[in-house]
Amino acid sequence: MIYYLSKEEMQRDMNYYLDLFSPETAGAFSKSDMTTSGFRESRITYIKNRGIGSGDKFICYCTRIQRFIGVLKVLSDPFFDDKPIFSETDDPFTLRFKVEPIVLLPLENGIPIHDDNVWLNLSFTKDLPKGSTRWTFMVFSSPTLWPKQDCEYLEKILVEQSTLLKIYPLSESDKKKLKPSRIRISNKKEIVVSVPDEEILKPTEVEADAPKEQRESIIIQSLLSGIGEKLGFKIWIPRSDRNRVLDIWKPNSDSLLEELPLVFDEVTLKTIRNIDVLWIKRRSIIRAFEVEDTTSIYSGILRMADLLSLQPMLDIKIHIVAPIARRDAVFEQITRPVFAVMERGPLAEICTFIPYDSIYELAKEKRLEYMSDNIVDTYIQQANE
Repeated sequence: MIYYLSKEEMQRDMNYYLDLFSPETAGAFSKSDMTTSGFRESRITYIKNRGIGSGDKFICYCTRIQRFIGVLKVLSDPFFDDKPIFSETDDPFTLRFKVEPIVLLPLENGIPIHDDNVWLNLSFTKDLPKGSTRWTFMVFSSPTLWPKQDCEYLEKILVEQSTLLKIYPLSESDKKKLKPSRIRISNKKEIVVSVPDEEILKPTEVEADAPKEQRESIIIQSLLSGIGEKLGFKIWIPRSDRNRVLDIWKPNSDSLLEELPLVFDEVTLKTIRNIDVLWIKRRSIIRAFEVEDTTSIYSGILRMADLLSLQPMLDIKIHIVAPIARRDAVFEQITRPVFAVMERGPLAEICTFIPYDSIYELAKEKRLEYMSDNIVDTYIQQANE
């Protein structure tokens, strides 16, 4: 059903929001009737709070190849529909809007964010060197409110590009990202997998200053512990990290658990005890967080995978928390083939990414005591989005 603009909606201020596409969803959208854009159900609170609806616009950005590819005009209020938009396979983007393309470009005509015409004119990139990743917090989740002046400029150059159709050659790295490997895990379902290059496992630029990064990881553990406490959970921290975390976080007398109130075999308990932060209610783990510091990303993800393999019926939400610059490396690991055929389901559909910046932002929320842990879901991002 299409919702048309009401008089009141036409008179209210129009805002721009980011709409993330992967190369796969961008291709599928361009082959569809292009009337529906979807988001994950977890974004409903953000969408309601912002009042996103008819008259707003979506700036379309393609992940992995880092290009702006279009602008969509929103024609409806949000609605839920679990019927697949593009195919008969499962579709996680069930929170939807009716849209009309103002411009939609093929990927080879999409404008790279590092092109001077973009980079030197956006408020969040123009003062940064080209090699910086400090802008990537702007594209970690969608829909997200974007600066109107930036978006008006992007809309202008994207509309111009729809006539010029200048080709921006894809790098060899981009070409690889456009041809992901897939494996079939059921009659109706395929999942994208990756085999990371070996250098992914080496320290990144973010890890170069090891002492500083290690300190920040402890700060993030402390913030996660404090957030969980305010949301009403008991907290578990590995004993090896406790002294450093407690130098920052000062818990209430009974918030930090001395022993896990869980009934598992010793192998499972050993795995659980080493997870960086657990939020626990009574005898259940509600959320588990691995905070990445100077160690290989793979180690934290493997610990989460071990837990789900040992206890496939365990219904918990698991998160990798790391600097935004490590997001792609996290997703490279989560989508390894070995994690695609787990009994619980593909790890890429279970384990989500949260950037450090989002934890700092969430920790500033003054109403946490009155919220549920679903607030965390407004900050997550999943692989292949």
